[in-house]
Parts: sequence; structure tokens; C-alpha cells
Amino acid sequence: MAPAWEQRKLGEELGFLRNNTLSRAELSDSEGTVFDIHYGDVLIKYGSVLDAEKADVPKIANDAVANRQTCDCLQDGDVIIADTAEDSAVGKCTELCNSAGKKVFSGLHTMPLRPMRKYASGYLGHYLNSPAFHDQLLPLMQGIKVISVSRSAMEDMTMSVPSVAEQASIGAFFDRLDSLITLHQRKYDGCANPLFLERRISCRKPSHQNRCSATTTPSG
Repeated sequence: MAPAWEQRKLGEELGFLRNNTLSRAELSDSEGTVFDIHYGDVLIKYGSVLDAEKADVPKIANDAVANRQTCDCLQDGDVIIADTAEDSAVGKCTELCNSAGKKVFSGLHTMPLRPMRKYASGYLGHYLNSPAFHDQLLPLMQGIKVISVSRSAMEDMTMSVPSVAEQASIGAFFDRLDSLITLHQRKYDGCANPLFLERRISCRKPSHQNRCSATTTPSG
């Protein structure tokens, strides 16, 4: 039988790091050497786990500006929470992985956190985005047009903490699920391509000039 999951306060498990307040205009997709995780990307672009080797993470365009920042450099296992949004997506997070050899900062409207003890890769990112955790935020959200959540509110939220072995199993399961969803999304996007649809329609026309096999796919 697996051991019971512990119930802990987030503030007992994760320590808050320092972020910066650089705007999107100060970031670049091509210039600079220091990566910066913007809250808008946490909300829209990144999943529960951010693979720094594969993801498109912008950089601080000006290295001199980057060097003046007093925020903490992130490492694998750190969690970045978006503390501001236009809706109840506020509180969405991503867990950093494969960041070795890279200088990564947590940017505007984010809360970077670091585990105080060992956690299996992927567990925190998936768990902190789960309804079981995120729904605790709903009565704590502040604002009307722009919604935010405070550090003190986050610190008091309750976390479920299984054994590290169970954490690893949970993280691996959701990583596989995310990969499967991404694969099917790509297939769907390909089928929705106008050229693909045009070829399919053309294949169905009752004309000798439009005969094609059922496996016809768009070129390129």
C-alpha cells in the first residue's frame, strides 16, 4: 500500500525567489543571452513543464540591462507562477527543466518558487495546475478587469504531497499524456490545412481527371 499523501502549506514546501519587471518590449527572440520567462507566455504558450532545450523562451535584448537585474537565476525544478491575468487563469504555472548551462530569469508579473526538498521532475508543474490546487485560488483572486493573486495568499494554500516515487509516476504519466495531445493536435492542424481540404474535395469529384488515392496528402 502506498503511503498516505501529506497535506502541507505551499509556504512550507516552496520558497519564493525574486523576479524582474521587464516589459515585453525589452525582450527579443534573437538578441541577448539571458532568457526571461514572461507571464503572458506562462498563461498562453507554455505547458505545465517548460523544457528550456525545446521551448521558445525570449531573451533580454540588452545584455547590459540583463546584468543590472537583481532577480534570482532559475534552475531545474523551479516553478514560475503567473500572478496576473485577465481571467481565472491567474495562478497558472510552469515547471522549468533542462536549463543547465542557461541563465534564466523569472519576469514581469510572475512568482518564481523553489522547492525546499526533493520533488520528482514534473510533479509540481502538473499538480499546481490541477483543479484540486488551482480552485483554492478562486476566492482569493483580486481585481475586476485585471485579476491578481498575492504572495501571502499563495503561501497559505494547501498542497498534497505524495512520496517521491509516486510523484515520479504522476509526472511521467502527464508528460506522456501531454505528448499524445500534442501529437493529435498536430494531426488535426494538418487535416484542417486549406490545401489538404482542397485536395480531399478534389479527390471526391466524379471526374477522371480528379482520380487520386485515399492516401493523397498535400505536398511540402
